[in-house]
Amino acid sequence: MSDTISRPAPEQVAERAREIVSAIQADPEYDAFTAAALKYDEAWTCFTGFPVISNWDLDTDKRPLLTEGLRALALKAAVYELGGQDEDMTEIPVAVPVDEMMHAMIAQPQLLARIADRVGVSVIHQTDKEHHEYAAGDYTHTAYALAWGEPNDRYWVGHAEVNRRLGILDAKYEAAGFLRSGKAHSFDFSLF
Repeated sequence: MSDTISRPAPEQVAERAREIVSAIQADPEYDAFTAAALKYDEAWTCFTGFPVISNWDLDTDKRPLLTEGLRALALKAAVYELGGQDEDMTEIPVAVPVDEMMHAMIAQPQLLARIADRVGVSVIHQTDKEHHEYAAGDYTHTAYALAWGEPNDRYWVGHAEVNRRLGILDAKYEAAGFLRSGKAHSFDFSLF
């Protein structure tokens, strides 16, 4: 991620992001959106997203992660709005587990689109442009901390630590027969 991108001041982004979160949570379809996003948990099979969380447990972690995903989407919407609607600028670094939750949220396109329309924001998230280089002290961290206080480091895991944890997970996956972080396996089901 280039440090040469000139984004809006983190203070402005923080203020607008707080407003966006409040407006989304006050929307009449927010409860339905939350229920749909959390129900999506049956499809949460990524080997490299949520599993980087220590002692990951879907049942206890999904609600706090929903909060973090909403905050990340609000930060991105604020950057988009305040930064002249530049999609490249909007793809701020986001921690891998939080990014995975954003995917569960944007997998509810009709609900999210209606809520965003009523709130008057654009939800920007393009997988081929997303950045996982999140680190304490970076632009995202600064804006988040100004909006809601220090991010929960259980979910906002820095890029270097994510890579270290992925190395551990890769070794464990391979020992169990899963290859390339779950992108392949060595199971011939006709033998079982």
